[in-house]
Amino acid sequence: MKTKILKVLKSTSEYVSGQELCESLGVSRTAVWKVIRQLEEDGYRIEAVRNRGYRLLEGEDVFTGEEIRSILHTKQAGQNLVFLDIVDSTNNEARRQAEQGAPEGTLVVAVEQNAGKGRRGRSWISPKGTGIWMSLILRPEIPPEYASMLTLVAALAVESAICRVTGLAGKIKWPNDVILDDKKVCGILTEMSTEMERIHYVVIGIGINVGISEFPKELENKATSLLLCTGRTVSRAQLTAAVAEAWEEYYERFLPALNLGPLMEEYNNNLVNRDREVKVLAPGDTYTGICRGINEKGELLVETSGGMRVVVSGEVSVRGIYGYV
Repeated sequence: MKTKILKVLKSTSEYVSGQELCESLGVSRTAVWKVIRQLEEDGYRIEAVRNRGYRLLEGEDVFTGEEIRSILHTKQAGQNLVFLDIVDSTNNEARRQAEQGAPEGTLVVAVEQNAGKGRRGRSWISPKGTGIWMSLILRPEIPPEYASMLTLVAALAVESAICRVTGLAGKIKWPNDVILDDKKVCGILTEMSTEMERIHYVVIGIGINVGISEFPKELENKATSLLLCTGRTVSRAQLTAAVAEAWEEYYERFLPALNLGPLMEEYNNNLVNRDREVKVLAPGDTYTGICRGINEKGELLVETSGGMRVVVSGEVSVRGIYGYV
């Protein structure tokens, strides 16, 4: 009922009478009043006027499951939403949910992580109230070797969502980072459970720095946030919904082809290192070359003095010659 009342209040700038809410939802005036109080406790500013009703005012960055549900427009992604105040890691929780049978499209979102995970075993700083920490459960009927391409699909979705919500045109650092002002604003970690040649589930974890105003010294030249880039508060709920919506659009284009062919041009146009010199660090092998974009499999093409080399994601790091990008 909380989400339904919120949707009604969001649908108009006029007052909505308590009687109208009672009749449309089939509940008592007391029940409506209790929900209004709960919404105010969540951070919504609601004006109540006798004989006129309730009106939703412009408020702060309210980040709740009800807020996300009230603005989400997807067929599947996020329709089963698990919203938590705190969790060890949304990827860990998504794996637990998946093991219990959670359907494809289940979205786990947390206000805070106390054991966030990054790529290659690194930790991910995810303090309360400053970012979007979310993980999506997928159950694609595709061979396991295709799953790595989903990370690239997610990067496109995040970059697109950030642009839609903030107007900022970001870039992608292959394979899993979204970049603003040559610094990392989002990281993506894909994990999966497989058996022989079958995928049980895939979990795509997305961490977006939204409201972080200051980074530790060792990260200040590598990381940024939407607050630092825009100078204003960005709605985490709006951006979460936008990521889910963009993901669904790109995923639907990827699945029929089972490769990145339909998305390759857009991905390459957004690739931050394209046609620039990069350093490739792989186990036992480090070399430099010119980044020429990705192929249909999502592999990075690097032109070296000895010819074109194909870089497969995994334990590989690709960096710019003079810095992070």
